[in-house]
Amino acid sequence: MHLLRHIPFLKAVFQHSLTAFGGPQVHIGLLQHRFVEKRKDITSEELMEYNAFCQLLPGASSTQTIVLIAFKRGGLSLALITLLLWILPATSFMASLAIAYTHFDLEPVLKTLHLLQPMVIGFIASATYLLYKKAIKNTITLFVFGFACILTVVGFKTPWTIPVVIVLAGIVTNFSSKRIPNQGAAPKQIKWVHLHLFILFFLTAGFLSEQATRQNWEHRKVYNLFENNYRFGSFVFGGGDVLIPMMYEQYVTRPSTEQVKESKRDVLKINSAAFLTGSGIVRAIPGPIFSIASFTGALALEEKGVGGQIIGAVVASIGVFLPSFLIVLFFFPIWQKLKKYALFYRSLEGIYAAVVGIMLGATLFLLKDIVFDLGIMTGMNIGVYLFVFCTTAIVLVRYKVAPQWVVLGTILLGALLSIWPTIF
Repeated sequence: MHLLRHIPFLKAVFQHSLTAFGGPQVHIGLLQHRFVEKRKDITSEELMEYNAFCQLLPGASSTQTIVLIAFKRGGLSLALITLLLWILPATSFMASLAIAYTHFDLEPVLKTLHLLQPMVIGFIASATYLLYKKAIKNTITLFVFGFACILTVVGFKTPWTIPVVIVLAGIVTNFSSKRIPNQGAAPKQIKWVHLHLFILFFLTAGFLSEQATRQNWEHRKVYNLFENNYRFGSFVFGGGDVLIPMMYEQYVTRPSTEQVKESKRDVLKINSAAFLTGSGIVRAIPGPIFSIASFTGALALEEKGVGGQIIGAVVASIGVFLPSFLIVLFFFPIWQKLKKYALFYRSLEGIYAAVVGIMLGATLFLLKDIVFDLGIMTGMNIGVYLFVFCTTAIVLVRYKVAPQWVVLGTILLGALLSIWPTIF
């Protein structure tokens, strides 16, 4: 009965999982539209705080953010169900894609998704505008906003850029005399079980993976797969843009090294072309970019047949998302306690401004990528891209159109234009 009253919230989570294209910078915009403005599960300030806090942790930041929203609303059980609903569509699609990869020509499908890039940038731009009005209130926050925007554009592909920007922003506004509230929700009690489980899984996975390889266990690659992905999820700062190169090194580059060849170890390996196909498509589907683990897990166990590939996708997905879940639930109560102190509370004003600056920086960086592509695009291409970008931002801000209709409309337009060869 406790969970029945959360069914509308879980329905919203599932809808979010079907429409959240474009990675963490876009996901926060969709969270703003759905869970702040429409459902009012949290405030804009809480969303910016959660997002900034998760950016400082290893793991999937967009996943951790929505887990915190659920945790605030309904505790641990709702947070776990939310995690599963959030990752289910993306991981299922990527697993299916891996299984179908060698049997079907994917080019016609990919052509229908080519307009998602300008749509994604429109999502970020609309959310940036809405959050700007709430977070930028004085000269210092305006300065932090501009500084964060510039640093994000310059260092967008560097994994440490966003955490460093957030920390610097918190330091700058800490010199203000902003008062500390005397009341507010009491911080949740710190539960060490989450940290203990995180460490236990890490050590156990490493031990079993090594033993399975040394003793040539029948299902050794399943243990190897879980260990690899749990390690990725535990140490990746910077999201999917950092995770994908790490996976490429593990599954494509490393198996071809002389050291591995000389040891004659039967390591997990994936064809380069297949890996790059998956890493491209995962950016064009809704949900977390970490769902690439489902794709690589299925490909890594290709020799085991369809059943083995399904097991590989499930094991890899659990391995890569579990650390994010355990880490955020352990550290968040600590953060709640710390922000009651003046040193941390005064930092929040700058952190909120930095989050908005990061979003504008991400918008500009992605627009830059499109501009560089204009040399090989026709005038009609440019017009369509600008139309999709502007229309997305306007209908979200002014007309409050639900994100799923924007996404479906964009895909439909892309499908229609893909059969018009003179345009694309």
